[in-house]
Amino acid sequence: MYKPLLLSLTLLTLTACGNEEPKPLVCTTKPIQSPFELKIIDKPIDFGPERIAMTKSYIKSHYGMDVENIEITPKIILLHWTAEMSLDKSFKRLEPQKLLTDRKDIAKASLLNVSSQFLVARDGTIYRLMPENWMARHVIGLNYSSIGIENVGGKGNSKDDLTFAQVQANIVLVEYLKAKYPSITYLVGHHEYRQMEKTSLWLEKDKGYRTVKNDPGDAFMDKVHSKTKYLGLKRAPKGK
Repeated sequence: MYKPLLLSLTLLTLTACGNEEPKPLVCTTKPIQSPFELKIIDKPIDFGPERIAMTKSYIKSHYGMDVENIEITPKIILLHWTAEMSLDKSFKRLEPQKLLTDRKDIAKASLLNVSSQFLVARDGTIYRLMPENWMARHVIGLNYSSIGIENVGGKGNSKDDLTFAQVQANIVLVEYLKAKYPSITYLVGHHEYRQMEKTSLWLEKDKGYRTVKNDPGDAFMDKVHSKTKYLGLKRAPKGK
Protein backbone atom coordinates (compact mmCIF):
# COMPACT_ATOMS: atom_id res chain seq x y z
CA MET A 1 0.00 0.00 0.00
CA TYR A 2 1.28 3.43 -0.93
CA LYS A 3 1.74 5.82 1.98
CA PRO A 4 2.14 9.61 1.66
CA LEU A 5 5.58 11.06 2.25
CA LEU A 6 7.39 14.29 1.55
CA LEU A 7 8.95 14.88 -1.83
CA SER A 8 12.74 15.02 -1.62
CA LEU A 9 14.91 16.23 -4.47
CA THR A 10 18.61 15.61 -4.97
CA LEU A 11 20.16 17.71 -7.71
CA LEU A 12 23.45 16.94 -9.37
CA THR A 13 24.37 19.61 -11.90
CA LEU A 14 26.75 18.19 -14.51
CA THR A 15 27.20 21.00 -17.04
CA ALA A 16 25.72 24.28 -18.17
CA CYS A 17 22.75 24.30 -20.56
CA GLY A 18 23.47 26.60 -23.47
CA ASN A 19 23.83 30.16 -22.27
CA GLU A 20 21.48 29.76 -19.37
CA GLU A 21 21.55 27.18 -16.60
CA PRO A 22 18.28 25.46 -15.69
CA LYS A 23 16.54 27.05 -12.76
CA PRO A 24 16.91 25.16 -9.48
CA LEU A 25 14.19 22.67 -8.68
CA VAL A 26 11.96 23.61 -5.78
CA CYS A 27 11.17 21.13 -3.03
CA THR A 28 7.53 20.67 -2.15
CA THR A 29 6.12 19.62 1.20
CA LYS A 30 2.91 18.29 -0.31
CA PRO A 31 2.29 14.58 0.39
CA ILE A 32 2.61 12.23 -2.56
CA GLN A 33 1.48 8.66 -3.11
CA SER A 34 4.67 6.99 -4.28
CA PRO A 35 7.12 5.55 -1.70
CA PHE A 36 10.06 6.20 -4.06
CA GLU A 37 12.30 9.20 -3.52
CA LEU A 38 12.63 11.52 -6.49
CA LYS A 39 16.19 12.32 -7.59
CA ILE A 40 16.83 14.43 -10.68
CA ILE A 41 20.24 14.66 -12.33
CA ASP A 42 20.93 17.56 -14.68
CA LYS A 43 22.40 16.28 -17.96
CA PRO A 44 21.91 19.14 -20.42
CA ILE A 45 21.63 18.65 -24.15
CA ASP A 46 23.10 21.27 -26.49
CA PHE A 47 20.50 24.04 -26.36
CA GLY A 48 22.42 27.10 -27.45
CA PRO A 49 21.43 30.18 -29.48
CA GLU A 50 21.00 28.25 -32.74
CA ARG A 51 18.56 25.77 -31.22
CA ILE A 52 16.67 28.57 -29.49
CA ALA A 53 16.37 30.42 -32.83
CA MET A 54 15.18 27.26 -34.59
CA THR A 55 12.62 26.71 -31.83
CA LYS A 56 11.23 30.22 -32.32
CA SER A 57 11.06 29.57 -36.06
CA TYR A 58 9.23 26.29 -35.42
CA ILE A 59 6.70 28.08 -33.23
CA LYS A 60 6.16 30.66 -35.98
CA SER A 61 5.77 28.21 -38.86
CA HIS A 62 3.75 25.52 -37.08
CA TYR A 63 1.77 27.49 -34.50
CA GLY A 64 1.55 30.91 -36.16
CA MET A 65 3.03 32.80 -33.23
CA ASP A 66 5.88 35.31 -32.99
CA VAL A 67 7.51 34.84 -29.59
CA GLU A 68 10.27 36.67 -27.74
CA ASN A 69 11.39 33.55 -25.88
CA ILE A 70 10.66 29.83 -25.84
CA GLU A 71 9.14 29.61 -22.37
CA ILE A 72 5.90 27.66 -22.10
CA THR A 73 3.07 27.27 -19.62
CA PRO A 74 2.90 23.47 -19.13
CA LYS A 75 -0.56 21.93 -19.40
CA ILE A 76 0.31 18.40 -20.51
CA ILE A 77 2.78 15.76 -19.36
CA LEU A 78 3.53 13.55 -22.35
CA LEU A 79 5.27 10.17 -21.98
CA HIS A 80 7.47 8.51 -24.63
CA TRP A 81 9.97 5.76 -25.22
CA THR A 82 13.20 6.36 -27.12
CA ALA A 83 13.19 3.16 -29.25
CA GLU A 84 16.79 2.71 -28.05
CA MET A 85 17.90 0.33 -25.30
CA SER A 86 20.96 2.39 -24.35
CA LEU A 87 20.92 5.55 -22.25
CA ASP A 88 23.98 6.82 -24.10
CA LYS A 89 22.48 6.26 -27.55
CA SER A 90 19.19 7.81 -26.46
CA PHE A 91 20.96 10.90 -25.13
CA LYS A 92 23.12 11.26 -28.25
CA ARG A 93 20.02 11.36 -30.45
CA LEU A 94 18.59 14.24 -28.43
CA GLU A 95 21.81 16.15 -27.77
CA PRO A 96 22.60 17.83 -31.14
CA GLN A 97 20.90 21.09 -32.05
CA LYS A 98 20.01 19.93 -35.57
CA LEU A 99 17.92 16.92 -36.55
CA LEU A 100 19.84 13.74 -37.36
CA THR A 101 19.88 12.72 -41.02
CA ASP A 102 17.88 9.52 -40.44
CA ARG A 103 14.77 11.46 -39.36
CA LYS A 104 13.45 11.98 -42.88
CA ASP A 105 9.91 11.47 -41.59
CA ILE A 106 9.92 14.89 -39.91
CA ALA A 107 12.82 16.72 -41.58
CA LYS A 108 10.56 18.60 -43.99
CA ALA A 109 8.75 20.19 -41.06
CA SER A 110 11.96 21.58 -39.50
CA LEU A 111 15.65 20.83 -39.01
CA LEU A 112 15.24 21.57 -35.30
CA ASN A 113 16.28 18.41 -33.47
CA VAL A 114 13.86 16.51 -31.31
CA SER A 115 14.26 16.91 -27.57
CA SER A 116 12.52 16.33 -24.28
CA GLN A 117 12.70 17.92 -20.88
CA PHE A 118 13.39 14.59 -19.15
CA LEU A 119 15.00 11.23 -19.94
CA VAL A 120 14.49 8.17 -17.71
CA ALA A 121 17.08 5.38 -17.76
CA ARG A 122 16.26 1.66 -17.52
CA ASP A 123 17.16 1.68 -13.82
CA GLY A 124 14.76 4.56 -13.14
CA THR A 125 17.38 7.30 -12.93
CA ILE A 126 15.83 10.60 -14.00
CA TYR A 127 17.83 13.07 -16.09
CA ARG A 128 16.74 16.62 -16.81
CA LEU A 129 17.96 17.61 -20.27
CA MET A 130 16.86 21.24 -20.50
CA PRO A 131 14.92 23.87 -18.57
CA GLU A 132 11.52 22.45 -17.77
CA ASN A 133 9.61 25.47 -19.06
CA TRP A 134 11.41 25.73 -22.41
CA MET A 135 9.68 24.27 -25.44
CA ALA A 136 11.03 20.93 -26.63
CA ARG A 137 10.22 19.35 -29.98
CA HIS A 138 8.81 16.00 -28.94
CA VAL A 139 5.20 15.80 -30.14
CA ILE A 140 3.35 17.22 -33.14
CA GLY A 141 0.80 19.89 -32.27
CA LEU A 142 1.36 19.98 -28.52
CA ASN A 143 4.95 21.12 -27.92
CA TYR A 144 3.93 24.59 -26.78
CA SER A 145 1.97 23.29 -23.80
CA SER A 146 3.69 20.02 -22.88
CA ILE A 147 6.58 18.62 -20.88
CA GLY A 148 8.05 15.48 -22.40
CA ILE A 149 9.39 12.47 -20.53
CA GLU A 150 11.42 10.05 -22.67
CA ASN A 151 12.00 6.52 -21.36
CA VAL A 152 14.96 4.48 -22.59
CA GLY A 153 13.48 1.41 -24.25
CA GLY A 154 10.87 0.34 -26.76
CA LYS A 155 13.31 -1.80 -28.74
CA GLY A 156 12.65 -1.55 -32.45
CA ASN A 157 9.88 0.94 -31.69
CA SER A 158 7.53 -2.04 -31.54
CA LYS A 159 6.84 -3.19 -27.98
CA ASP A 160 6.54 -2.04 -24.38
CA ASP A 161 9.66 -3.34 -22.65
CA LEU A 162 9.90 -0.51 -20.14
CA THR A 163 10.89 -1.50 -16.61
CA PHE A 164 9.21 -1.42 -13.21
CA ALA A 165 11.80 1.16 -12.12
CA GLN A 166 10.80 3.39 -15.03
CA VAL A 167 7.14 3.14 -14.08
CA GLN A 168 7.99 4.26 -10.55
CA ALA A 169 10.23 7.07 -11.83
CA ASN A 170 7.47 8.35 -14.10
CA ILE A 171 5.00 8.29 -11.22
CA VAL A 172 7.15 10.44 -8.92
CA LEU A 173 8.11 12.74 -11.78
CA VAL A 174 4.45 13.30 -12.67
CA GLU A 175 3.73 14.05 -9.01
CA TYR A 176 6.61 16.52 -8.86
CA LEU A 177 5.60 18.29 -12.07
CA LYS A 178 1.95 18.62 -11.09
CA ALA A 179 2.98 20.06 -7.71
CA LYS A 180 5.32 22.57 -9.35
CA TYR A 181 3.04 23.46 -12.27
CA PRO A 182 -0.63 23.53 -11.19
CA SER A 183 -1.48 24.51 -14.78
CA ILE A 184 -0.91 20.88 -15.86
CA THR A 185 -4.24 19.14 -16.48
CA TYR A 186 -3.41 16.23 -18.84
CA LEU A 187 -1.27 13.08 -18.67
CA VAL A 188 -0.97 11.63 -22.18
CA GLY A 189 1.04 8.98 -24.04
CA HIS A 190 2.72 9.79 -27.35
CA HIS A 191 0.54 7.17 -29.05
CA GLU A 192 -2.49 9.20 -27.96
CA TYR A 193 -1.33 12.57 -29.30
CA ARG A 194 -3.79 12.73 -32.21
CA GLN A 195 -6.67 12.32 -29.80
CA MET A 196 -5.73 15.77 -28.53
CA GLU A 197 -6.58 17.38 -31.88
CA LYS A 198 -10.09 18.03 -30.63
CA THR A 199 -8.81 20.10 -27.69
CA SER A 200 -7.90 23.78 -27.57
CA LEU A 201 -4.27 22.84 -26.82
CA TRP A 202 -3.70 21.53 -30.36
CA LEU A 203 -1.84 24.20 -32.35
CA GLU A 204 -0.44 22.49 -35.47
CA LYS A 205 -1.40 24.40 -38.63
CA ASP A 206 -0.05 21.92 -41.18
CA LYS A 207 -2.84 19.38 -41.70
CA GLY A 208 -0.47 17.08 -43.55
CA TYR A 209 2.09 16.90 -40.76
CA ARG A 210 1.25 13.77 -38.76
CA THR A 211 3.14 10.60 -37.82
CA VAL A 212 2.02 7.24 -36.41
CA LYS A 213 3.19 6.58 -32.85
CA ASN A 214 2.74 3.59 -30.55
CA ASP A 215 4.82 4.61 -27.55
CA PRO A 216 4.69 4.05 -24.67
CA GLY A 217 1.44 2.09 -25.03
CA ASP A 218 -1.75 1.70 -23.02
CA ALA A 219 -0.30 -0.70 -20.44
CA PHE A 220 2.45 1.70 -19.38
CA MET A 221 0.04 4.64 -19.28
CA ASP A 222 -2.43 2.66 -17.18
CA LYS A 223 0.26 1.89 -14.61
CA VAL A 224 1.24 5.55 -14.26
CA HIS A 225 -2.35 6.79 -14.26
CA SER A 226 -3.37 4.26 -11.60
CA LYS A 227 -0.87 5.68 -9.07
CA THR A 228 -1.42 9.34 -9.95
CA LYS A 229 -5.21 9.24 -10.20
CA TYR A 230 -5.52 11.37 -7.07
CA LEU A 231 -3.93 14.27 -8.97
CA GLY A 232 -7.00 14.54 -11.18
CA LEU A 233 -5.05 14.58 -14.45
CA LYS A 234 -7.17 13.95 -17.53
CA ARG A 235 -6.46 11.32 -20.15
CA ALA A 236 -6.56 12.07 -23.86
CA PRO A 237 -10.12 12.17 -25.25
CA LYS A 238 -11.26 8.89 -26.80
CA GLY A 239 -10.86 8.56 -30.55
CA LYS A 240 -9.40 11.09 -32.97
